[in-house]
Amino acid sequence: MTRRATLAGISVGLLLLGCSVGTRAERDPEPRTAPESTASASASADAAATAEAVGLLRAGTAFVNQTSFRSDVDIASQITSLSHTDNVNKRVNATITAPGGTIEIRMIDDDVYLKAGQLLRGVGDQWMVLDPARVPAGFALSFAPGRNDSGGSGRLIDAIVTARADGRQITGTIDASRIGVGNGISFRLDPGGVFPDSARRHAFRAMLDTEGRLVSFLMPEASGLPSASLRYSDFGSTVSVVRPAGAVVAPEALYPQLGMGGGG
Repeated sequence: MTRRATLAGISVGLLLLGCSVGTRAERDPEPRTAPESTASASASADAAATAEAVGLLRAGTAFVNQTSFRSDVDIASQITSLSHTDNVNKRVNATITAPGGTIEIRMIDDDVYLKAGQLLRGVGDQWMVLDPARVPAGFALSFAPGRNDSGGSGRLIDAIVTARADGRQITGTIDASRIGVGNGISFRLDPGGVFPDSARRHAFRAMLDTEGRLVSFLMPEASGLPSASLRYSDFGSTVSVVRPAGAVVAPEALYPQLGMGGGG
Protein backbone atom coordinates (compact mmCIF):
# COMPACT_ATOMS: atom_id res chain seq x y z
CA MET A 1 0.00 0.00 0.00
CA THR A 2 1.32 3.43 -0.89
CA ARG A 3 1.64 5.79 2.01
CA ARG A 4 1.29 9.43 1.17
CA ALA A 5 1.88 12.63 3.08
CA THR A 6 -0.27 15.63 2.26
CA LEU A 7 1.30 19.07 2.26
CA ALA A 8 -0.80 22.09 2.95
CA GLY A 9 0.12 25.70 2.16
CA ILE A 10 -1.58 27.99 4.57
CA SER A 11 -1.77 31.72 4.98
CA VAL A 12 -3.37 33.77 7.74
CA GLY A 13 -4.24 30.70 9.76
CA LEU A 14 -6.45 29.30 6.99
CA LEU A 15 -5.78 25.94 5.35
CA LEU A 16 -7.37 25.91 1.93
CA LEU A 17 -5.50 23.58 -0.34
CA GLY A 18 -2.73 21.04 -0.52
CA CYS A 19 -0.81 18.64 -2.69
CA SER A 20 0.13 15.04 -2.10
CA VAL A 21 3.61 13.60 -2.26
CA GLY A 22 4.66 9.98 -1.93
CA THR A 23 6.47 8.77 1.17
CA ARG A 24 7.65 5.39 2.27
CA ALA A 25 8.16 3.98 5.71
CA GLU A 26 11.85 3.75 6.47
CA ARG A 27 13.72 2.08 9.27
CA ASP A 28 17.13 3.36 10.16
CA PRO A 29 19.86 0.87 11.04
CA GLU A 30 20.52 0.22 14.69
CA PRO A 31 22.71 3.04 16.05
CA ARG A 32 26.10 2.21 17.44
CA THR A 33 26.27 2.74 21.15
CA ALA A 34 28.85 4.94 22.82
CA PRO A 35 30.20 4.51 26.34
CA GLU A 36 27.57 5.61 28.85
CA SER A 37 29.60 8.48 30.33
CA THR A 38 30.49 9.87 26.90
CA ALA A 39 26.92 9.58 25.67
CA SER A 40 25.58 11.31 28.79
CA ALA A 41 27.98 14.25 28.49
CA SER A 42 27.23 14.61 24.79
CA ALA A 43 23.48 14.50 25.39
CA SER A 44 23.76 17.18 28.07
CA ALA A 45 25.75 19.46 25.78
CA ASP A 46 23.31 18.89 22.93
CA ALA A 47 20.34 19.67 25.17
CA ALA A 48 21.94 22.92 26.33
CA ALA A 49 22.73 23.97 22.76
CA THR A 50 19.22 23.14 21.65
CA ALA A 51 17.62 25.08 24.49
CA GLU A 52 19.75 28.12 23.66
CA ALA A 53 18.93 27.95 19.94
CA VAL A 54 15.20 27.45 20.55
CA GLY A 55 15.23 30.41 22.91
CA LEU A 56 16.73 32.58 20.18
CA LEU A 57 14.07 31.45 17.72
CA ARG A 58 11.23 32.16 20.13
CA ALA A 59 12.61 35.60 20.88
CA GLY A 60 13.05 36.07 17.13
CA THR A 61 9.31 35.73 16.53
CA ALA A 62 8.15 38.25 19.14
CA PHE A 63 7.64 40.77 16.32
CA VAL A 64 4.41 38.96 15.33
CA ASN A 65 2.54 40.76 18.12
CA GLN A 66 4.55 43.99 17.98
CA THR A 67 4.77 45.21 14.38
CA SER A 68 3.57 44.57 10.86
CA PHE A 69 5.39 42.06 8.66
CA ARG A 70 5.33 40.14 5.42
CA SER A 71 5.48 36.35 5.32
CA ASP A 72 6.19 34.13 2.30
CA VAL A 73 5.61 30.37 2.33
CA ASP A 74 6.76 28.13 -0.50
CA ILE A 75 6.15 24.39 -0.71
CA ALA A 76 7.96 22.59 -3.53
CA SER A 77 7.53 25.68 -5.74
CA GLN A 78 3.95 24.48 -6.27
CA ILE A 79 2.03 26.14 -3.46
CA THR A 80 2.94 29.62 -2.30
CA SER A 81 1.43 32.17 0.01
CA LEU A 82 2.15 35.86 0.46
CA SER A 83 0.73 37.69 3.47
CA HIS A 84 1.01 41.21 4.82
CA THR A 85 -0.03 41.15 8.47
CA ASP A 86 -0.51 43.91 11.03
CA ASN A 87 -1.90 42.39 14.22
CA VAL A 88 -1.62 45.67 16.13
CA ASN A 89 -3.96 47.51 13.75
CA LYS A 90 -5.95 44.38 12.78
CA ARG A 91 -5.20 44.26 9.09
CA VAL A 92 -4.25 41.36 6.79
CA ASN A 93 -3.88 41.03 3.01
CA ALA A 94 -3.03 37.55 1.76
CA THR A 95 -2.95 35.41 -1.36
CA ILE A 96 -2.47 31.68 -1.75
CA THR A 97 -1.43 30.42 -5.17
CA ALA A 98 -1.58 26.82 -6.32
CA PRO A 99 -2.00 24.94 -9.59
CA GLY A 100 -5.46 25.93 -10.74
CA GLY A 101 -5.85 29.34 -9.21
CA THR A 102 -5.41 31.86 -6.43
CA ILE A 103 -7.28 32.49 -3.20
CA GLU A 104 -7.41 35.97 -1.68
CA ILE A 105 -8.02 36.78 1.98
CA ARG A 106 -8.61 40.11 3.68
CA MET A 107 -9.03 40.75 7.39
CA ILE A 108 -10.19 44.09 8.78
CA ASP A 109 -10.93 44.38 12.48
CA ASP A 110 -13.32 41.47 13.21
CA ASP A 111 -14.33 40.89 9.58
CA VAL A 112 -12.86 38.18 7.37
CA TYR A 113 -13.29 38.19 3.58
CA LEU A 114 -12.32 35.44 1.18
CA LYS A 115 -12.37 35.05 -2.60
CA ALA A 116 -11.84 31.42 -3.59
CA GLY A 117 -11.38 31.73 -7.33
CA GLN A 118 -11.70 28.25 -8.84
CA LEU A 119 -9.98 26.36 -6.02
CA LEU A 120 -12.95 25.55 -3.79
CA ARG A 121 -15.99 23.64 -4.95
CA GLY A 122 -19.51 25.03 -4.87
CA VAL A 123 -18.73 28.47 -3.45
CA GLY A 124 -18.45 30.66 -6.53
CA ASP A 125 -15.89 33.29 -7.48
CA GLN A 126 -17.27 36.25 -5.53
CA TRP A 127 -15.98 37.83 -2.35
CA MET A 128 -17.50 36.20 0.75
CA VAL A 129 -17.77 37.17 4.41
CA LEU A 130 -16.71 34.32 6.72
CA ASP A 131 -17.88 33.44 10.20
CA PRO A 132 -14.53 33.10 12.07
CA ALA A 133 -16.19 30.85 14.68
CA ARG A 134 -16.77 28.20 12.00
CA VAL A 135 -13.16 28.02 10.83
CA PRO A 136 -11.27 24.94 12.16
CA ALA A 137 -9.50 25.68 15.44
CA GLY A 138 -6.02 25.14 14.04
CA PHE A 139 -6.60 27.95 11.55
CA ALA A 140 -8.52 30.33 13.77
CA LEU A 141 -8.79 33.77 12.18
CA SER A 142 -8.07 36.04 15.10
CA PHE A 143 -5.89 39.00 15.97
CA ALA A 144 -5.44 37.73 19.52
CA PRO A 145 -1.77 37.70 20.61
CA GLY A 146 0.02 34.67 19.22
CA ARG A 147 -2.97 33.52 17.18
CA ASN A 148 -2.34 35.16 13.82
CA ASP A 149 1.19 34.40 12.67
CA SER A 150 0.65 33.99 8.94
CA GLY A 151 3.94 32.09 8.75
CA GLY A 152 3.14 29.59 11.49
CA SER A 153 6.64 29.70 12.97
CA GLY A 154 5.49 28.63 16.42
CA ARG A 155 4.55 25.12 15.27
CA LEU A 156 7.92 24.72 13.56
CA ILE A 157 9.82 25.78 16.68
CA ASP A 158 7.75 23.43 18.85
CA ALA A 159 8.76 20.50 16.60
CA ILE A 160 12.53 21.06 16.84
CA VAL A 161 14.48 18.05 18.11
CA THR A 162 18.05 19.37 18.07
CA ALA A 163 19.46 22.77 17.23
CA ARG A 164 22.66 24.77 17.45
CA ALA A 165 23.27 28.49 16.93
CA ASP A 166 26.29 29.73 15.03
CA GLY A 167 26.07 33.49 15.05
CA ARG A 168 22.77 34.43 13.41
CA GLN A 169 22.33 31.02 11.76
CA ILE A 170 20.58 28.14 13.51
CA THR A 171 20.73 24.60 12.17
CA GLY A 172 19.42 21.31 13.45
CA THR A 173 16.73 18.69 13.05
CA ILE A 174 12.97 18.86 13.28
CA ASP A 175 10.36 16.16 13.73
CA ALA A 176 8.14 16.67 10.68
CA SER A 177 5.49 14.40 12.18
CA ARG A 178 5.03 16.91 15.04
CA ILE A 179 4.57 19.99 12.85
CA GLY A 180 0.96 19.09 12.27
CA VAL A 181 -1.50 21.24 10.36
CA GLY A 182 -1.99 24.95 10.76
CA ASN A 183 -1.00 28.25 9.25
CA GLY A 184 2.35 28.23 7.47
CA ILE A 185 4.20 25.03 6.58
CA SER A 186 2.07 21.96 7.29
CA PHE A 187 2.35 18.22 6.81
CA ARG A 188 -0.58 15.86 7.02
CA LEU A 189 -0.88 12.16 6.30
CA ASP A 190 -3.65 10.62 4.28
CA PRO A 191 -5.64 8.01 6.22
CA GLY A 192 -3.44 5.00 6.92
CA GLY A 193 -0.24 6.89 6.14
CA VAL A 194 2.90 6.71 8.26
CA PHE A 195 5.77 9.17 8.43
CA PRO A 196 9.10 7.48 7.70
CA ASP A 197 11.46 7.38 10.67
CA SER A 198 13.84 9.76 8.89
CA ALA A 199 11.12 12.45 8.84
CA ARG A 200 11.49 12.66 12.62
CA ARG A 201 15.02 14.00 12.14
CA HIS A 202 14.46 16.26 9.16
CA ALA A 203 17.13 18.93 8.67
CA PHE A 204 16.31 22.63 8.94
CA ARG A 205 18.20 25.90 8.69
CA ALA A 206 16.99 29.20 10.13
CA MET A 207 18.41 32.72 9.98
CA LEU A 208 18.00 35.74 12.25
CA ASP A 209 18.56 39.32 11.13
CA THR A 210 20.87 41.78 12.87
CA GLU A 211 18.04 42.67 15.28
CA GLY A 212 17.48 39.04 16.21
CA ARG A 213 14.25 38.58 14.24
CA LEU A 214 13.57 35.34 12.43
CA VAL A 215 13.80 36.00 8.69
CA SER A 216 13.95 32.50 7.22
CA PHE A 217 13.23 28.88 8.11
CA LEU A 218 14.15 26.36 5.42
CA MET A 219 13.54 22.62 5.16
CA PRO A 220 15.20 20.87 2.20
CA GLU A 221 13.60 18.09 0.21
CA ALA A 222 14.25 14.83 2.07
CA SER A 223 12.54 11.99 3.94
CA GLY A 224 9.94 11.72 1.20
CA LEU A 225 8.85 15.32 1.87
CA PRO A 226 9.28 18.22 -0.57
CA SER A 227 11.24 21.37 0.14
CA ALA A 228 9.48 24.02 2.23
CA SER A 229 10.46 27.53 3.18
CA LEU A 230 9.16 30.36 5.35
CA ARG A 231 10.48 33.91 5.12
CA TYR A 232 9.65 37.10 7.02
CA SER A 233 10.40 40.64 5.85
CA ASP A 234 9.04 44.20 5.52
CA PHE A 235 8.89 44.76 9.27
CA GLY A 236 6.97 47.91 10.20
CA SER A 237 5.57 48.56 6.73
CA THR A 238 2.02 49.90 6.31
CA VAL A 239 -0.62 47.25 5.63
CA SER A 240 -3.55 48.72 3.71
CA VAL A 241 -6.70 46.67 3.33
CA VAL A 242 -9.86 47.65 1.43
CA ARG A 243 -13.20 46.07 2.23
CA PRO A 244 -14.39 44.32 -0.93
CA ALA A 245 -17.63 45.71 -2.31
CA GLY A 246 -20.60 43.40 -2.67
CA ALA A 247 -19.28 40.59 -0.46
CA VAL A 248 -21.89 37.88 0.25
CA VAL A 249 -22.29 35.61 3.24
CA ALA A 250 -20.18 32.48 2.78
CA PRO A 251 -22.29 29.47 1.79
CA GLU A 252 -22.48 26.25 3.80
CA ALA A 253 -20.38 24.50 1.15
CA LEU A 254 -17.33 26.55 2.11
CA TYR A 255 -16.73 25.51 5.71
CA PRO A 256 -16.27 21.75 5.25
CA GLN A 257 -13.43 22.53 2.83
CA LEU A 258 -11.49 24.74 5.22
CA GLY A 259 -8.72 22.83 6.87
CA MET A 260 -9.19 19.80 4.65
CA GLY A 261 -6.79 20.50 1.80
CA GLY A 262 -7.03 19.05 -1.67
CA GLY A 263 -5.23 16.71 -3.97
CA GLY A 264 -2.26 17.93 -5.97
